[in-house]
Amino acid sequence: MDRFETAVNAARVISAEMIEKAKSGHPGLPLGAATIALTLYSDFLKFNPKNPSFFDRDRFVLSSGHGSALLYSLLYMFGYKISKSDLENFRQTGSLTPGHPEFKHTPGVEVSTGPLGQGLANAVGMAIAERRLAAEFNREGYDIVDHYTYALCGEGCLMEGIGYEACSLAGSLGLGKLILFYDCNKITIEGTTDGVFDEDIAARQKALGWQVLEVDGNNHDAIKRAVKKAQAEKDKPSMIICHTVIGYGSALAGSAKSHGAPLGEENVRKLRETLNYTAPAFEYPSEIKPLLTKAINRGKKAEKAWKELFANYETAYPELAAKFNLWLKNDFSGVKEDLEKLDFSIEYATRKSGNVVMNAIAKKVENLMGGSADLAPSNLTFIDGKGKFTKTDRSGNNIQYGIREHAMGAIVNGILCHGGLRGFSSTFFVFSDYMKNAVRMAAIMDIPAVYVFTHDSIGVGEDGPTHQPVEQLIALRSIPNVIVYRPCDTAETAAAWYTAITTTHPTAICLSRQKLGVNCLDMNLALKGGYVLVDSDKKTPDCILIASGSEVDVAVKAREVLKAEGIDARVVSMPSIEVFEAQSEKYKQSVLPRGVKARVCIEAASPYSWYKYAGDYGKIVAMESFGLSGKPSELFARFGFTPENVAEKAKQSIAALKEDR
Repeated sequence: MDRFETAVNAARVISAEMIEKAKSGHPGLPLGAATIALTLYSDFLKFNPKNPSFFDRDRFVLSSGHGSALLYSLLYMFGYKISKSDLENFRQTGSLTPGHPEFKHTPGVEVSTGPLGQGLANAVGMAIAERRLAAEFNREGYDIVDHYTYALCGEGCLMEGIGYEACSLAGSLGLGKLILFYDCNKITIEGTTDGVFDEDIAARQKALGWQVLEVDGNNHDAIKRAVKKAQAEKDKPSMIICHTVIGYGSALAGSAKSHGAPLGEENVRKLRETLNYTAPAFEYPSEIKPLLTKAINRGKKAEKAWKELFANYETAYPELAAKFNLWLKNDFSGVKEDLEKLDFSIEYATRKSGNVVMNAIAKKVENLMGGSADLAPSNLTFIDGKGKFTKTDRSGNNIQYGIREHAMGAIVNGILCHGGLRGFSSTFFVFSDYMKNAVRMAAIMDIPAVYVFTHDSIGVGEDGPTHQPVEQLIALRSIPNVIVYRPCDTAETAAAWYTAITTTHPTAICLSRQKLGVNCLDMNLALKGGYVLVDSDKKTPDCILIASGSEVDVAVKAREVLKAEGIDARVVSMPSIEVFEAQSEKYKQSVLPRGVKARVCIEAASPYSWYKYAGDYGKIVAMESFGLSGKPSELFARFGFTPENVAEKAKQSIAALKEDR
């Protein structure tokens, strides 16, 4: 048995042992795809385990994240900071080897994967980032951005809609430095894919604009030849279809039983016998050390060469080098000052406010890149003067995602995980449901993705309930780490965007279709998430009106109705509950004092965000049903979003409080 095959078997056995010790995991992929992954790491992948974040490294994404044991085995073998103890604690609380790969947690993991198809879309985002940065910074003789993005997927990733969306866009954009290994074993958890997944994937990928190559997934030389052909294709992404056997080498080979459960102690022992593998548990034989060292040294040399190249680049192109470092660092100096100079007194739909603010930011944050799911003219998310990123022109910052919301969200995640660019996406708010899992993955990874969601309420009007978001706000607010802003005017929109680009968390900015009034002239107030917009004339108000977005106008006018009746109200604008809750207790009490229990919360969405603030005596004016098709003004009146109704609810709250006393 040659050294390479011994290394493949090491990855197989160590993976099986990890899963067996954990009594949990997925051995089928590690056993079946080990030759593919080892070929990549040993012969091609540019990496340095001593510096996993080396910028010009190749990226590898395990889209089939359930096969994590294989990735951890390779990271261990190739010198990353993964110990034998880490392998022995696979899937255990707090270990470096969780059930699915986690970004920022395990050295060598480029992105969190697991929900099938998302890793594939992440890889597309990384490939986009590589090409955009190369176009911006490379000069003749100085290719400082020059690496490949590799991904490994299975049938599940390609069955998922997101997989198709991502592959379609990648083909249309001609991402030649994206190489996808398809682990084709024709088995899922339920059994064979016959009758379930019968399409000709080779033909499908070719139709999507990909180069397609087919190999025996256990043939090292054939895989090598295919990778070289894929690298040589500059104008198309490449899929290498690797025909494999799930659970290879085990008594359960070719069976769905090997997919998602440990092999069992006896079968692991038989696997060792079949593969003639004698190294101690969780260890690899010393004879393969030269093969591993060769790959490690290749990566070290590559990083050294890149550092030397960049040093020369700094001399030849000092301004570009400084700009490159700035893009990697994400310096936002001067942005706030520029935003504060905007004219906040103009009445806009907040989607228009968003366009004004975003373009002001883009003048300073030149690496802001993104686009819309075919709705840029409605979302108003085109960056002026920055062009489109296309198959023939990589210099643009605007991406036409097409009608591919789910892939769009995951592609943005890939752009951010790559580094060097700030990614955003946009669509109608109601369609955020299509990309919710990508938003969730951004939240899990805690990366600063920006989501611009316009047409944020029944204010959509005539398009009716299918296009009027009701439950989407509470859905986003329920996701840990996500900041949600629903601004009422341009100043609050400026605060939302400034928060989005300076935080480490994902941020959703929810904007109106219709024109809104001007209520805030100081963006710094909105940076606290909630603030006193119009205070009462008394030291202690009779009641507090709390609103977000378009309903802030309603609250301000309701205050005037109440004032005419001798009731003194405070108006609180609450554009971001998450940001408000992060403030000091003292500040929160200054805005919403406990002693003022008469309250009305107003928001044209599900009421579930507001029970906390309404308290025992407060009232909530919200959507208790889906909307209707009609003129926005008529819909707001029909569903109770009027100054008169809010004033009446305030009086009811005051009366209930008095009655209880």
